[in-house]
Amino acid sequence: MTGFLALEDGTVFRGDSVGAEGFAFGEAVFTTSMTGYQEVVTDPSYAEQIVCFTAPMIGNYGVAADRCESSRPHARAVVMREARGPGWTDWLHERGIVALSGIDTRSLVVHLRDAGAMRAIAVSGDASVDEALAAVREQPEMTGRSLAGAVSSREAYVFSDAGTARIAVVDYGCKRSILDRLAWSGAAVTVYPHDADPDELVRYDGVLLSNGPGDPAALGYTVDTITALLGRVPVFGICLGHQLLATALGGTTYKLTFGHHGGNHPVRRIESGSVEITSQNHNYAVAEGSVPDADITHVNLNDGVVEGLRSTEMAAFGVQYHPEAGPGPHDAEYLFEEFRLLMEASR
Repeated sequence: MTGFLALEDGTVFRGDSVGAEGFAFGEAVFTTSMTGYQEVVTDPSYAEQIVCFTAPMIGNYGVAADRCESSRPHARAVVMREARGPGWTDWLHERGIVALSGIDTRSLVVHLRDAGAMRAIAVSGDASVDEALAAVREQPEMTGRSLAGAVSSREAYVFSDAGTARIAVVDYGCKRSILDRLAWSGAAVTVYPHDADPDELVRYDGVLLSNGPGDPAALGYTVDTITALLGRVPVFGICLGHQLLATALGGTTYKLTFGHHGGNHPVRRIESGSVEITSQNHNYAVAEGSVPDADITHVNLNDGVVEGLRSTEMAAFGVQYHPEAGPGPHDAEYLFEEFRLLMEASR
């Protein structure tokens, strides 16, 4: 079956349908990860997005249940140059994900790099391009959208119940790899919904603010919660959690042209001067110089984006990238140890 991807600016890319029939709206973005396709599709931070893989072949090592970052796919659709391998397209089809193969992904990525991430529709089957484009242009922009509530857990639950430190994770769309990494470090981990009560959270040794989708500026209620935590309990923010922490510290955020998505982004750790190869997935970033009483700890070497902050007044820090990876390198695992030491120092 044929299919196509139509961008809101009228650009159309044609290919073959290899997933579920139908259509899917979303913001078109690209990821430079060469592996981890199953982890990418099930990462809640990709909610409401159509993901283009830059790697030329996707699906070549199959699928496995333990590679999922959540209980279900969150990407709205998948776009690939070539899809092959044991079970990958069947997995997409069974889960209702529209997927296109045979797309000129090199041209698509260059276009998104130059024009920016934009609204799009992925179509499986015959359809009117003009009607599809008209429908795309009626979809809401990503800016201003609060998406954490749609991907967060509904109730608090215990992920691991034994450890030397008790950590509360606020779930804005938390990846399983973050929870696994905390548990492997010997922490007892309890996960709370996005709208958790701060008075409940301060009972723990530390609070981790998770990754998640959408515009951080639309999550004012979460900023109020974080503000109520600061100075009372150590806080560690990852990705969206980093953006929300920076906002609670007085900073501002902005939308990147095409975001950072992939497992090969170089970041300089200012303290040591060393370079980390990092896993990233975000469309928004913290404005440099906007956070008072905080030191910049990490900087993106591709474009200078702020990748890490630490409060000079309170026990709180955050990073824009993903130290737990999943997929990606583990150069930044030391940040979980820094969180443990911060909790110990605050007892």
